[in-house]
Amino acid sequence: MAGIGFELKKLFRATGVLSVLRAYGYTGMITAGPMLLGMLFLMSISTIGKLSGLAKDDQDLLVCMITYSLIASMVITSLFSMVMTRYVADLLYQEKDDLVIPSLEGILCFELPFGGIIWGIFLAFSGTGLVLGMILFIFFMELLVAWTEMNYLTAIKDYKGIFLSYVFAIAAAVLVADLGCYIFGASLEILILGVSIGYGIMVVYDLVLLYQYFPNSQKEHFAFLPWFDEYGELSAIGFFTNVGLFAHLVIAWGSEIGVNYRGLFYGAPQHDVAALFAFISILITTINFVASVEVNFYPKYRRYYDLFNGAGSIIEIEQAENEMMTVLEHELIYTARRQFYGTSITLSIGLMILGRLPLGFDALMEGYFRILCVGYGAYAVGNVLMLILMYFTDYADAKKASFIFAVTTTVGSIFSLSIDSKYYGFAFALGSIIYFIYALIKLMRYTKRLPYHILSSQPIVAEPKRGLACALYAHILRQQDKRKRIDE
Repeated sequence: MAGIGFELKKLFRATGVLSVLRAYGYTGMITAGPMLLGMLFLMSISTIGKLSGLAKDDQDLLVCMITYSLIASMVITSLFSMVMTRYVADLLYQEKDDLVIPSLEGILCFELPFGGIIWGIFLAFSGTGLVLGMILFIFFMELLVAWTEMNYLTAIKDYKGIFLSYVFAIAAAVLVADLGCYIFGASLEILILGVSIGYGIMVVYDLVLLYQYFPNSQKEHFAFLPWFDEYGELSAIGFFTNVGLFAHLVIAWGSEIGVNYRGLFYGAPQHDVAALFAFISILITTINFVASVEVNFYPKYRRYYDLFNGAGSIIEIEQAENEMMTVLEHELIYTARRQFYGTSITLSIGLMILGRLPLGFDALMEGYFRILCVGYGAYAVGNVLMLILMYFTDYADAKKASFIFAVTTTVGSIFSLSIDSKYYGFAFALGSIIYFIYALIKLMRYTKRLPYHILSSQPIVAEPKRGLACALYAHILRQQDKRKRIDE
């Protein structure tokens, strides 16, 4: 989360309830805002369609199309997001702010064609018409840009501007969808066009914020490519984590409770609705991790590593390590406890509220909701542990943890297709618990030998990793140099 910790420390140092609320609000906008925004879009546009007389089958198809777009875009950007976050953090640390915007422009040159080709092929065989397919394609491309911008917005202190981009996006989507349905009648094309316009406004607004904050050198647009060779494990971690998070949903679509809405668009309403509301329970941990762990733990972490750079004695280093580990243990326990309380409250009060809403919650959905709340709770704490492993640059164990999470949830969900449908959520819950236990064991083992990992496990002579990305970057530089000589 490049840049967010500094801003949060300033906000939390301020006194008063409003300052604390501002700090947590800023954290929520940056960390949970994009996902909450997607949920708000989904529910608001679906409600407009229902009130406008959209057929029930089309209502379900609308939700399905938006869900497909959200999940597919997040999985694709996950291949790039963690590496780019590391690259941007390195640029900010080196005070090379003028290279931030070029890197955003450069990574989009890879993401948009890559994601566009995959999504375009899917839409070609999905059974959508030409007009609806074009709108869905534009919406998907906007999502790729939106998720990528989030990696950069963490460095911006203008949280009011970020909040306004969310407000304007929702307002525009609702207004366009509502007016469109009133004038032309309810249709999938009008409703998804409204969502697309809303996200488009947010994308443009966020781009303006970024261009106002960062200077643009208009050079070295692809200097990030060597980072994909050096930190390729981050790309795998992001991808495996997203696969583990969404695989059980996709597999449930092809189960006996799945419904084929049209062409390649499937859904499992009973499972999906329960999963959507169960997922909300982990926002507590997501926000608390950034607001509490990063703000309180990072200063101790930074001081400890700075002492290894020749500025501290052995006694100072040992004292700093004890302080850092004490704070880390306290914050992890604090985070886990909050998630436990949040899950417990969601299970007790949440079911009563959901049962009174017009969502059609039956016994099967209540069962899914209970087990998925447990699963998402275990995932949330396990993911925090995995992120701490990445703090200590233990990328190998973090990758193994995310890989185990992806494999156990996917294989378990596939196996659950052969048993009674009421047990579908258990595979994800089991995979999340295994993810949590594995990450905890690896973190405990790694931190017990922290000085060894810092001093002895590193190579004596640093050897940069060179692979396909470095070769591509070298080719780009040669082509740029060739064009420069031709112009001269």
